Amino acid sequence: MIVVGGGVIGLTTALVLAEDGRRVRVWTREPAERTTSAVAGGLWWPYRIEPEARVGAWALESLAEYERLAARPDETGVRMVEGVHGETRLDGLGAWAARVPGLRAATSAEYAGAGLWARLPLIDMPAHLRWLRERLAAAGGVVEQRAVTDLAEAVAAAPVVVNCTGLGARELVPDPSVRPVRGQLVVVENPGVTTWLTSVDHASAASTYLLPQPGGLILGGTAEEDDWSTVPDPATAEAIVRRCAAMRPEVAGARVLDHRVGLRPSRAAVRLERASLPGGRVLVHNYGHGGAGVTVARGCAREVARLAAGREAAP
Repeated sequence: MIVVGGGVIGLTTALVLAEDGRRVRVWTREPAERTTSAVAGGLWWPYRIEPEARVGAWALESLAEYERLAARPDETGVRMVEGVHGETRLDGLGAWAARVPGLRAATSAEYAGAGLWARLPLIDMPAHLRWLRERLAAAGGVVEQRAVTDLAEAVAAAPVVVNCTGLGARELVPDPSVRPVRGQLVVVENPGVTTWLTSVDHASAASTYLLPQPGGLILGGTAEEDDWSTVPDPATAEAIVRRCAAMRPEVAGARVLDHRVGLRPSRAAVRLERASLPGGRVLVHNYGHGGAGVTVARGCAREVARLAAGREAAP
């Protein structure tokens, strides 16, 4: 079988299928380190993704896997880290939140305002993508750098194809409902921040978050709909640093290490479904994960495996 797409969704899906005994090839236009997944902040949380009822199950299945992987952070890139989601309340979340271990209201000492404290997976995406690729190879999977201009190319080459092309699905399917949501980040030398912090206004294109990663402190961010630019904007970067410094003053003046931009593959709802094609061939779509690809990657991959095998998706 062929998985088209080599970001975190494609590689995780391919790994689950390979570990289930499938012979898997990944066709990807560019290596994992050049995908949107590589520049993601990497905090587990169902952010900008629908439908909530299905997302909750996918996210919780992924959470359980990341909790296991966090026992080997140097290898997997996954750590369990404490932090606070500012301006967030339990009664504003779906049923999935009740099953997140330790999730509770933040104390006044932890956050000046309404917020939720949690100990969540914080994933170093370059390291995790590298681990996925190595695990896939160990399971017999193969990654091929190949630009696909029509899904029919893959369908002609394998009896089962999984479409994990993210924003590329807009042209490949084609599915014009897939749209970019631009995210810009600034990476600075960490002045000693050990916990993550977010404050997101879903009605605004600007958000504020600080994520301590091994390679530096990631400052964010933006959610600019229908913006295709992958070039960092200096004014936006300055505004990001200013907002983050207002929450953690020690960030002000921190040496800038990098500027990053990624285009989230947004859709009104994730498309995860099976299509039967002529000749007994099967196409499974798995795209449109918005800002939460890493959050649901494992759960979605398990559902793909069920669909590819002809079984009904989990309720």
